[in-house]
Amino acid sequence: MNYIKLARKIHLDESSIIRRDLILNSIKKSGRGHLTPAFSIVEIIQVVYEIIGNDAKSHNILKDKFILSKGHGCLALYVELFLNGYFEKNHLDDFCTFGSMLGGHPECGETPGIEFSTGSLGHGLPYAVGAAMANKINLSNKKIFVLLGDGELNEGSNWESFLHASKHKLDNLIIIIDYNKFQAGGLISEVLPLEPIISKLASFGIEVQQVNGHNKLEMRKKLNRFKPNGYPKALLAHTIKGKGIDIIENNPSWHHKSKIETYEIDELVGKLHS
Repeated sequence: MNYIKLARKIHLDESSIIRRDLILNSIKKSGRGHLTPAFSIVEIIQVVYEIIGNDAKSHNILKDKFILSKGHGCLALYVELFLNGYFEKNHLDDFCTFGSMLGGHPECGETPGIEFSTGSLGHGLPYAVGAAMANKINLSNKKIFVLLGDGELNEGSNWESFLHASKHKLDNLIIIIDYNKFQAGGLISEVLPLEPIISKLASFGIEVQQVNGHNKLEMRKKLNRFKPNGYPKALLAHTIKGKGIDIIENNPSWHHKSKIETYEIDELVGKLHS
């Protein structure tokens, strides 16, 4: 199945467009941010929060949790947290400005709803493994969801974590990989190839399924198919980096910008709605 072709064909629904609008508006004041890494994970994060629901707001340490390991995609997470009532919109509007609680990477203790500070890649999965083990030890059936970038899999800490997750039979651990085929330096296939990624993950004792990472119905179905069977889970989500606006899709120059002019944002908003 050509998942990339299917991802390209997905027509964004109203909720997906609203989230991208909010992301664009968030970077208007600061004029900076990781735009395309956020756009590729909008639908993934929306589906995860639909699944975990209000449990994410619980102060109980044993609960369903979401960890964004690819912390540079935080704009998509901040928007989802706002839409789920974690903070008011004025905070979203002040993203990455002086004194804002919403920085360029998620910070636990600073931003409501952030379970673990991420930014340096390869840290989110080790934490998720520990959280999943804690739930297991305490006989909790709560799940730990963690979202990794494909370029992030260059970090060896992830592969060590796969081994630990497999050894301890952490079937309550759901690893989602944003497989947009790009990283900061260019194409994954040119920088450091991951293929055959499915057989690699399977060889580490991970149960793997593939999905169109912009098809929310398909993602819900695939995530619901994961059952407690002694194997950690991985959902390989094929996405388009910058999905939704053709001039930034799969464009490495938009991975991160430290100076985005207002007129550029207005142009992108226009293209999003065209």
